[in-house]
Amino acid sequence: MSLRGIARLFLALCVVTTLSLTLLVVTCYPKVEQVVRVYTLLRFQALNPPSLDRIFEGAIKGMVEALGDPYSSYLTPQVYRQLEEHVQGTYGGVGLLITLEEKEKRPVVVSPFKGTPAQRAGISSGDYILAIDGQDTAGMDLETAASLMQGEPGTKVELTILRPGEKEPRRVTLVRETIKIPTVDGQMLSGYPGIGYISLTMFNEQTGKDLDKLLNELRRQGLKALILDLRNNPGGSLQAAIEVASYFIPEGPVAYIVSQKRTEALHSTGKYIKLPLAVLVNRGSASAAEIVAGAIKDAGSGVLIGETTFGKGVVQTIFPLKGGAAVKLTTHKYLTPSKRDIDKVGIAPDIQVKLEPRLEQEVLSRPPDLERDAQLKKALEVLQGKMVTSQAA
Repeated sequence: MSLRGIARLFLALCVVTTLSLTLLVVTCYPKVEQVVRVYTLLRFQALNPPSLDRIFEGAIKGMVEALGDPYSSYLTPQVYRQLEEHVQGTYGGVGLLITLEEKEKRPVVVSPFKGTPAQRAGISSGDYILAIDGQDTAGMDLETAASLMQGEPGTKVELTILRPGEKEPRRVTLVRETIKIPTVDGQMLSGYPGIGYISLTMFNEQTGKDLDKLLNELRRQGLKALILDLRNNPGGSLQAAIEVASYFIPEGPVAYIVSQKRTEALHSTGKYIKLPLAVLVNRGSASAAEIVAGAIKDAGSGVLIGETTFGKGVVQTIFPLKGGAAVKLTTHKYLTPSKRDIDKVGIAPDIQVKLEPRLEQEVLSRPPDLERDAQLKKALEVLQGKMVTSQAA
């Protein structure tokens, strides 16, 4: 293209852009006028006028909040750094995964990470966080709440907790620790020949590899049937969920991902181990854990035991901004292989077995508890029956 042609193209683009902006201003003139008015008031009438950076940051935050989505937010550089540390596997904090309760607009616990200060203090799924170090959480966004609970290991943070069904909140003082986000743990169960137990406590980039390594080890020890424990698993990486599900379902779709423009099937990777399988779930099983549980249930390759899962069927994407900040947006929802939308609904188990909250907290702090864990005992009963049937056949 000649220099003159490039100049004409550039001029045309400028004209189109100008016309688009002009149309926007004309169409939304009353709102634009309000924005200019408020900006003027902030700069020249407020007792302590904010800087331009603060005004622009507030505008960006407001645009994201206009979505009305508890999972979408503007991330300040500090919060974004903390989030990256969390994703990488370690951070200073108390060990809680939280979401926003829609009616009250307060943080609510999805699940505590196992072996963390939050779990040891008895905080459990469904608990409301009313205040953090005395700061009321009403209307607080998720990232701010998480940031307030994170900090240097050894420092303290006080949470005001209200459990559903209880009238009086309680205050809990926690000492922050270096939270190492766990991934995979397991063993062959003593006294139950051929039955293995694997607990997945989160999904990150290493989960698929860790699971493969552990499965190979259990096979060498005579693995014939498996209990997969997804209780209090808050989710994590979508790709890790696909990798994990591939071991437990035949080839085919693990989930369908739905965006504004299309629906895409995410397929298993052909690693199906085809063993009698029982999957433990509870109300703290969320997001990526529900992708795995939903795929197994729809495929009929395992039996789900426990309680209905949390019901988070949406996926977020982080878009970095200049200056170290970022915007986190809900960009997709996922459907199970049978195209069920489980968002805000959850996945019901095939066999419902409830645990009293305090007992649940105790047995999940050091699994597997073969004596007191009724959900685990039911899984063993189911697998023993399947193994007998398989041998008879």
